[in-house]
Amino acid sequence: MKPWALFLVLMLAAGSAAAQHRERGDFKGRQPQGMSKDERQRMRQDMRDVYVDRNRERGARPERPRQMSPEEREKLRQDIQDANRDLRR
Repeated sequence: MKPWALFLVLMLAAGSAAAQHRERGDFKGRQPQGMSKDERQRMRQDMRDVYVDRNRERGARPERPRQMSPEEREKLRQDIQDANRDLRR
């Protein structure tokens, strides 16, 4: 019975030690975390290309309408006032 108890204690101790190594990240064969500078730059460029392509598919933003002259603004203002007057009647 004693050899089984000794075996059980040794297995529990080995399992505990392995868990501690995993928590600290002491494994030698593990992959490095994060990306290299080149990988990050490639990803940025890929995302930029996606946004450019998406904007092309949707069409370019419509150009802003040209600015109205003071005479055109006054005419528009007068037309709106006339339309509002007609609505009240």
